Amino acid sequence: MPFIPHTEDEIKQMLDSIGVSSIEQLFDEIPKQLRQDKLDNVPLRMSEMEIARLMRERAQLDSASLCFLGAGAYEHHIPAAVWELTTRGEYYTAYTPYQAEASQGTLQLLYEFQSMMAQLTAMDVSNASLYDGATALAEAVLMAVRANRKSKSKRILIPRGTHPIYRKVVESIVKNQNIQLEEIDFDLQSGVINPDSLPKDPGDVTALVIQQPNFFGSLEEMDSLTNWAHQHNALVIASVNPTSLGLLKPPGLWGTDGADIVCGEGQPLGIPMSSGGPYFGFMCCKQAYVRQMPGRIIGKTTDLDGKDGYTLTLQAREQHIRRSKATSNICTNQGLMTTAATIYMSLVGPTGLKTVAANSHANTRLLFDKLTAINGIDAVFDSPFFHETVIRLSKPETEVIDQLAQSGILAGYSLSSDYPELGNALLVCATETKTEQDLQLFCDALSNAIA
Repeated sequence: MPFIPHTEDEIKQMLDSIGVSSIEQLFDEIPKQLRQDKLDNVPLRMSEMEIARLMRERAQLDSASLCFLGAGAYEHHIPAAVWELTTRGEYYTAYTPYQAEASQGTLQLLYEFQSMMAQLTAMDVSNASLYDGATALAEAVLMAVRANRKSKSKRILIPRGTHPIYRKVVESIVKNQNIQLEEIDFDLQSGVINPDSLPKDPGDVTALVIQQPNFFGSLEEMDSLTNWAHQHNALVIASVNPTSLGLLKPPGLWGTDGADIVCGEGQPLGIPMSSGGPYFGFMCCKQAYVRQMPGRIIGKTTDLDGKDGYTLTLQAREQHIRRSKATSNICTNQGLMTTAATIYMSLVGPTGLKTVAANSHANTRLLFDKLTAINGIDAVFDSPFFHETVIRLSKPETEVIDQLAQSGILAGYSLSSDYPELGNALLVCATETKTEQDLQLFCDALSNAIA
């Protein structure tokens, strides 16, 4: 959108019409000691050519690395058609539908997205996406507090094996709402929760969070955990990797009754890593709790002529209903990312998603076997994993990460700050994009680094 500055005459006319002599007078209510006269830290302007060169140089900084870093964002193959279609003008500029029924194309796409996510998770209903996986978990916690009428404690059990950034985001959002977050530790041998370690009488618990796979890539005993939670009148919040559902049991089938709320990060579904975003979150739930779900739900109907039509069936934001009835302030789904994910899932289909998941697991299994055969590298956990796992090095993993980065290899994620009890622990990941030559190159570089 072009910026057209006002002329001095136009500015004077506008100021005269409101009865002030200068633009500065509009800000006279701000105390003088709080106002900044000069922006000394803002660098001098650059020409268009200089800006273009600077941005190209910055883009090249992360364009050629061999990536074994996961920890919540994953490098998957994205068919070329996904973003060729997503960046067409009719999709690229689409925003949240304020005049909803006039945006039939956007609504139909979101309806298809919801249908796919509900099928993938084996849940009754899905909303039209959220900001990202971390805030989706926070919204799921708030939703559980509203939905579990049997619980008055607002106690949420959240495992330490849940993504540490997700836990921090949840705490930031709910800590001032009298919601108690109680951490459950993982077993140091397996890296997952031991169901036998859970209390026989936990008291009033509102919800239990289960991340599957957990942050270490390990697979939790979700059936036992789900049944334990339901036996104590607690809801189950599942935080899942959507790619893993090509192989793993969907949360709607966990235990006897299935998870109650499902959320997660949608980035693996056709969204490039992009140096950290933008990504999108998703949320699904049982039909019984649909009125407590934040965001928007798109529905399908039939018009007076008997033709299919799409509509905003549920709008839970305070701009649509009374503030006291609102379940969230969330309105804008991550429309462009959701578009890409819908096209990605349409292209790869159930068989393709299963193949992606299977090949990712196979590559990580092969990488794990190669790495643990190296002197100075040990396995940390003995539990099954999906496409991430933890290894322990004989020297500080932060030094190794820095050393391999100089060779163009992103070695993994350091766990020493979040989980110091694991020692020099490194979280490594391999997806279907890695060849056996890639794996060997990483193993050789890592072996040299710790030798």
